[in-house]
Amino acid sequence: MNANSSNSLLVVPTGALKISEHPLTDVHRDNPILLSLVIPTYKERNNIENIVNILSRLLDEAIPGNYELIIVDDDSPDLTWELAQSLLPDYPQLRVMRRQEERGLSSAVIRGWQVATGSILGVIDGDLQHPPEVLLQLLQKIEQGADLALASRHVDGGGVSSWSVIRRFLSRGAQVLGLIILPGVLGRVTDPMSGYFMVRRSAIAGATMNPVGYKILLEVIGRGQVREIAEAGYVFRERTEGESKVTWKQYVEYIQHLIRLRVSTGRLGKISRKIDFPIGKFIRFGIVGFSGVFVDMAVLYLLSDASTLGWNLTRSKIIAGEVAIFNNFLWNDAWTFADVSMQQKGWKQRIKRFFKFNVVCLAGLVINVLVLNIVYNFLIPNQYIANLIAIAVATIWNFWVNLKLSWRVTDVK
Repeated sequence: MNANSSNSLLVVPTGALKISEHPLTDVHRDNPILLSLVIPTYKERNNIENIVNILSRLLDEAIPGNYELIIVDDDSPDLTWELAQSLLPDYPQLRVMRRQEERGLSSAVIRGWQVATGSILGVIDGDLQHPPEVLLQLLQKIEQGADLALASRHVDGGGVSSWSVIRRFLSRGAQVLGLIILPGVLGRVTDPMSGYFMVRRSAIAGATMNPVGYKILLEVIGRGQVREIAEAGYVFRERTEGESKVTWKQYVEYIQHLIRLRVSTGRLGKISRKIDFPIGKFIRFGIVGFSGVFVDMAVLYLLSDASTLGWNLTRSKIIAGEVAIFNNFLWNDAWTFADVSMQQKGWKQRIKRFFKFNVVCLAGLVINVLVLNIVYNFLIPNQYIANLIAIAVATIWNFWVNLKLSWRVTDVK
């Protein structure tokens, strides 16, 4: 391969996270290879040489010369990519990519698949927690007709080595939650959080992936054309080198991913595409708004309660409302509308957005009150139901007008 002969790194693809239908075959090859196995890494210097050696020996015996290993490193501070690059002369099937502008395990896998030449695409962790020998079982299942073959901890032959009760509970809880939110996807596999699998290129070709966090399997099943799925049991091993990357943030991202897939692949997603309504941003906007309720209540208590400052209710509510608006603005600016705010940098632009956000929210409050009174007096004589309807209308107003007014690209410097 050209990349290996010169010890050069692969060029990182840009643009949409989409897999091409036909492999980008090397100029020195007459035919595409069978298997492209991506190994996403971050701070895996102590593991990388060992896993490359093990995988190469295993695949050289099973499918000699008919595979490639693609290491995609997210610019590890321990220079994992540099060590991997030094291995290129000894492992002709190895390719290495160093990502400096993007981060995230799922997107790393897709970027690796985008440069892959195989008709079967796979992924395995770079920390040796996935037993490499299971690869041959997965490959056999694909060759027998499966579109997707995954290694599962929850079938015969599977399990976890020494997980705590809390971690086992969280893992199973995540699976149950997924079955509730997205039964059409998670109901098809026993281990939806598996990061060890193979898939036919043809099953995901042309689908634009939009992963959150580190569980790409959800994207593959949810957005691809995956008909037959097969599973092989494996025992998840504890790390012997490096540090675990499982955090609470990843469980939150998992839930966010489920909701995004539920919306984008369901009826709401079809409606949003027809009317060009950004459902994903609206969900984030709603989550931020929900956090603002707690901020409002906390500040109101601190200002008005007799045991603290004991200010009058009106003044306390005005200040509490403004603090909540400020909280919502910061989160929306950094998260909900980050794609726009990153293009409109600087304090001047941020202050403009904050002023507009305040005005829109004030108008939303007026709308809230009007709708509340109309619904309560003329439609539904129940103050709580009327209030929920009023909040929903005001939330849609706040989101849509802020989208079009507060967070829009004007001048990009």
